[in-house]
Amino acid sequence: MSLPLADWPALVAHYNRINRYGAANGMTLHVPAPGQAEYRMVVHDAHLSSPGTAHGGVLAGLLDAALGAAALTLAFTAGELVSTIEFKINYLRPVHLHDELRAVARVEHTGKSIIVASGTIYRQADGAEALAVAQGLGTFNRYPVAKKELGLLNEE
Repeated sequence: MSLPLADWPALVAHYNRINRYGAANGMTLHVPAPGQAEYRMVVHDAHLSSPGTAHGGVLAGLLDAALGAAALTLAFTAGELVSTIEFKINYLRPVHLHDELRAVARVEHTGKSIIVASGTIYRQADGAEALAVAQGLGTFNRYPVAKKELGLLNEE
C-alpha cells in the first residue's frame, strides 16, 4: 500500500518504525507540524563518557536527529528527503546520568536545494527548571524521494 506524500503524519510514523538510531538510543519523536520536531531521551549509563557525565556525541546525535527531523518533515510535503550537509553544535552545560533531554528544532530557511534548521537541547533533572544545554544549526540537502528507496512510500 502506498503512503501519499501529503500525509506527513503517516510518513513520520513510518520513519519512526525504520529509524534504528532513534530506537537504539531510546529517543521518541514528536512532530507538531511540518518543519518542527521534538526528540526526547533519558541519559543512561551507556551514554556516559566519564562517571556521571554524558558524552558530547550523545548530544550531537540527539540534536542532529531533531534538526534532521524538522527538515525531513518539511521535505515530506514536497515529496523529498534530506541528508545532513553541515552541522554545528555549541555545548552550554554538562548533562548527567538520568537527565531527561528534550531537543526542539525548527526550519529557519528553505530553498530550492537546501533547508536550514536550528535547535536547542534542554535538560530536566530532579524537578528543577529546564535548562538549555546545547544549541545548534544544521544545513540539509533536499532531494526527490525517488532517488533513495527507504520504504517510505510503501508499507512493509
